[in-house]
Parts: sequence; structure tokens; C-alpha cells
Amino acid sequence: MDLQAPRPGRVPVRVLLLGGDDGWTCEIVDDGDGRARLELPGPGVRWAAPPAARAAREPAWWPGRVAAHGAALRELLDRRVTDRTFEELGVEAEIAWFAVREPGVWEGLVTLREPDPARYPGNVPPYVVELEPERGARLPEADLLFSAGPGDAWPVLEGVAAKVGSAPPAESFICGYSGYRSVRVGRGGIGVGCMRDPDGAEHVREVFGDRPGGWGGNPELRFRLDGIDLLHEPAADVVTLFRDLGHEVGERNGRAVLPGLGLSLWHETPSRWSAHRPDEPDARPRFGRLSLVPPDPERAPWRFL
Repeated sequence: MDLQAPRPGRVPVRVLLLGGDDGWTCEIVDDGDGRARLELPGPGVRWAAPPAARAAREPAWWPGRVAAHGAALRELLDRRVTDRTFEELGVEAEIAWFAVREPGVWEGLVTLREPDPARYPGNVPPYVVELEPERGARLPEADLLFSAGPGDAWPVLEGVAAKVGSAPPAESFICGYSGYRSVRVGRGGIGVGCMRDPDGAEHVREVFGDRPGGWGGNPELRFRLDGIDLLHEPAADVVTLFRDLGHEVGERNGRAVLPGLGLSLWHETPSRWSAHRPDEPDARPRFGRLSLVPPDPERAPWRFL
């Protein structure tokens, strides 16, 4: 079931997000009290111990995971409700969320506003990140270099957030990294992972990027390398262009790897939440995520897969 207004042309006024023991659901209520209810992806709020677990006690990290999953679902609903409202009514829908009972019961009140100027091509320039193998990434206001340490990289991400008006960079724990932070740009994101060298010094060792399908937000985040729009052009075209340029590309399990460039690309995961429709011309599969590391041309592409 696709996410949509309860009835075409109806104005959404409330969104209810409900986390149960085994999963999450939402209800979208319109101005005529029509309701659309659907199941949401992901686990529920109750800890279910694996069969082989020695104890069924809820681990200390579980509440944080539930809270993070609920926040991700609210963001997902923000995007899909406003997209559908724009398609149906030509306006945006902003949702103000209130916790009724944390972590699993939330109510969102919907306010309509004028369309975002970036909805119309050419009105808002994209935010372009130029990937430079062996060096890092070049941003409009600064560079993210593999030679930089966290003391240089984190202020760059803070500057990105200030420039595009997004939240401050978020810190996450990811195994293998001494530090990882990310910042939202439009509906995409830029992430930076630092690692500790054998001498104890920390340096940027990976630059990440992601952008979901559909409208890219304001500003729209673009990643380019050798003039190729990596997450905007159809994935098959991106692979063909790189091969025409003489790069070796390994493909397997929804991933394409260019070891000579240190570049990995992941296909979008098909989902009922996709903003693309199968009959649209731009619905051809695209890459949804990427990673750039210092290249190692000696390694064959299949060893990355």
C-alpha cells in the first residue's frame, strides 16, 4: 500500500505514529476525518531475545535503538506526507510532532505552507560535492581531505550545516572508526569517518554520501566525479560511463566498486516508500549511497564485494 492522503484532494491535519510490541503503524487523518492506516517497516518497541540468547532481559542499548527508529520513521513520514500533499494539492505539509507516550506513541499536527522553491528545477542551485580520488572531497566552502584529522574535518561539517540551515553534525559509533560524523543536506547526507593510524594519529579515511530517490530537498545534494553525477544519473549509465573512461568496475549484490578510484556505489533499495513510480521516465534504478576511500589499485574489484 502506497502512502497517500486518505482521499484524493483531502487535506491532512493529523498523523498518528504508534509503536507496538511487534511493529509500527501510522494513521493519517484528513479534514473530513477520513483515515488512512498502514504498517511501517522495522521492529517494534518490545525487546525480543534471540532464541539462542542466555537471558531475555532487555539490553541497555535497546531503548536508544527504539528511540532512533521512531525518529527515523517520523522523518520518513515528514517526507512522504509532504510529497503526497504537494502532488495532490500543490502545497507542502509540515508536521509538528509531540510525544504522547515515549517511545512509541506520537502525534503530529500538520500545517500547510507554500511550495518549496526547489520543487521547480532551476530555482535553487544544487549543493555539489566533487569527489577527488587520492585526495578526498571538494565542497563549496571547504575541502574534506584524507590528510586531515578530526580537528579539521569536524569544523568543515559544522560549516556545511550552517550554510544549508540543517541540524549540527550528528556523531555516531561505527565499529572500526575512531570517529564518525554526518550532516544533512536537503534530503541527502555527507558523512566522514576517521581512523587511527599505527602511529596513533587520526585521519579522514572515508567520505560517505547518500540521497534517497525522488525530490532531493533544498538544496539538492549532488556527488560528482569526472563530471559524472553519481547518485542522480541512472546506475547503469554511471557504470557504462566509468567503463568507457577505462576504469575497472566490479558489480555484485547491488554494489559497484571501482578499486582504482577507491569508490563504492550501492543501489537504492526498492521499497513501497520509494517516491518514484514505475511508469515515470526517471524511475530507472539509481545508486543511493556511496563511499570514497584512498584508492588501492592493486586490489581486484571482486575482493571488495
